[in-house]
Amino acid sequence: MPFIDIRLAGNATREQKAAIVADVTQSLVERLGKPASAVQVVISEISTENYGSGGQLIADRAPAPQATGPKPGEDANAAVTSR
Repeated sequence: MPFIDIRLAGNATREQKAAIVADVTQSLVERLGKPASAVQVVISEISTENYGSGGQLIADRAPAPQATGPKPGEDANAAVTSR
C-alpha cells in the first residue's frame, strides 16, 4: 500500500488539493500497478511562518513572480494570435 506524504508551504484550495490527490493516485496506478483504493495521500499545509530555507523564513521572502503560462485546463494555444 503506497503512502504519499505531501507538504506544502502555504495554502492550496480544496480543488487544488483534490487535483493533486487524483494526479498522484493515477501516477502510482500507472507506474506501480497499484489499485487506486490502495493509494493513501496526506497533504500537510505548513505556514510560511513555520518554514525556513537559506536562513530565512519563507514568509519573509519577496513574493515569487507569477507564471504567465496557461492555467491547468486552459488551451495553451488560446492566447496565440496569428499575424
